Amino acid sequence: MKILKKIPMFGFLFILINLFILIGKADLMTNTLFHITLVSGALWVLVVGDIFVILGLICLTIQVFKATRTNSAEIVDHIISTLIFILYLIEFIVVRGAGTSTFFILMLMSLLALIAGFTITISTARRDITMDRDSAVHVPGPR
Repeated sequence: MKILKKIPMFGFLFILINLFILIGKADLMTNTLFHITLVSGALWVLVVGDIFVILGLICLTIQVFKATRTNSAEIVDHIISTLIFILYLIEFIVVRGAGTSTFFILMLMSLLALIAGFTITISTARRDITMDRDSAVHVPGPR
């Protein structure tokens, strides 16, 4: 469970989607898992790529929660998140199997997680500095 705290969630998703690409099953992203006819008469179709987008949303949520930590491990997390985004970007541009809308959406989610992480950490650090500055001020009490 400690590894989940140390590695950004989009790293796990990156590995998972690359397993699909590596074994040559990137075309599975468009395979239909199931379809349901809704009461309105509309047909809702869920494909494998949609599952990856759902997993990406879960990863994004977890990354935002992880960004609220104020320890030094969060800086390492930001560095790794930056590297993971760069890997997503390079792979999207260079690898044929990664040139899909699903992969592009996951890449954007990893960018949003990166930006949110930096923003939340900076805001939290600013608040902590303000609180430390306020606590250092000595206000004399009534005599």
